[in-house]
Amino acid sequence: QVNLVESGGGSVQAGGSLTLSCAVSGRTTSGYCMGWFRQIAGKEREGVAARDSDGTTSVAGSVKGRFTISQDKAKNTLYLQLNSLEPKDTEMYYCAVDYGFCTDGWKNRTWKNWGQGTQVTVSS
Repeated sequence: QVNLVESGGGSVQAGGSLTLSCAVSGRTTSGYCMGWFRQIAGKEREGVAARDSDGTTSVAGSVKGRFTISQDKAKNTLYLQLNSLEPKDTEMYYCAVDYGFCTDGWKNRTWKNWGQGTQVTVSS
């Protein structure tokens, strides 16, 4: 059982920054994939970024250059740095953990564990 708790969301003006955190507790396998997703009502969930337990990362083209995924293993925490935020980034952001390494199809895999989400709102 893995428990994920996101934090760090909030309201910012366009051009601002936020750092989202995902605290992970519970038991994970030695190889795992961690990801950030976002979703707004009426839209499909979008994979934003993913990171393997070995440090390999993947960032969606829609946010590349603005968002960065990182991890502090000592704190069991996954981060998503959001820079140059735009109103279109206004969504609920979720973190997820799955067993096994990330693959090219990480956006569409069946993720085993999800957090409750944290809201990001960007005003123009």
